[in-house]
Amino acid sequence: MKSTVEVSEKLFELYHRVHRLINESMTEEGVSLARSKFLFFLSRLGPCRSTDIAGALKFAPRTVTEAIDGLERDKLVVRKPDPEDRRAKIVSITDVGRVVLEAAEYPRKQLIEEIFSTLDDKQLDQMHQIVTQLVAKAEEIRRRKAGGDEEPASGWRACLKRSPPRK
Repeated sequence: MKSTVEVSEKLFELYHRVHRLINESMTEEGVSLARSKFLFFLSRLGPCRSTDIAGALKFAPRTVTEAIDGLERDKLVVRKPDPEDRRAKIVSITDVGRVVLEAAEYPRKQLIEEIFSTLDDKQLDQMHQIVTQLVAKAEEIRRRKAGGDEEPASGWRACLKRSPPRK
């Protein structure tokens, strides 16, 4: 029987291998996995402040600003003044950004399908159940360590308050 440490190390190995493959595949289509996270976030939740994006994606504000600078330079996002706060800017995905994101999503999904094709339906369901349990346990531990606090009301929740989700 494998130890929990051995199993967790295999999960980390799987994550890193899949992450690397997906990033390479998406980069060939014109957008890295990291940049696609910003585009996906904006395409799903609509226009947001960069501080909300940083909170939701758990990135440092400077990292978000630099990423948005690059995305804006490539015409994938646009920044406009926030009507509620003149000091802030609202970031939105452009039509070009949507096209690039869609083009990069296809190879990502194909790659994931290929990797998971080694599992039959029963194994896939079992894996989903197991990973869901582990995610719930990790969240329980996070909350306990945080003193039972919920996540701050920033990030994606703040974006939802500003605009309805996109379909």
